[in-house]
Amino acid sequence: MEEYDKKELLNLLAKRVKELRSRKDVTQEDALNDTGIHFGRIEQGKRDISFSTLFKICQYFEISPKDFFTKDFD
Repeated sequence: MEEYDKKELLNLLAKRVKELRSRKDVTQEDALNDTGIHFGRIEQGKRDISFSTLFKICQYFEISPKDFFTKDFD
């Protein structure tokens, strides 16, 4: 299994969240208003999030946590 450092993982998380938000065509402010989650620092790779926050993000984008990790995390 390949090892990742924390910064690399946060950058993968940032890329995926930004991609999903762009696909849904919502701004960071819209996403904040809809979820209560500040997406800015997540999308900059500067915020480590909890599993419950990840789950909330997945619900917002209508994907499963499994589907969240199918791209770039293998």
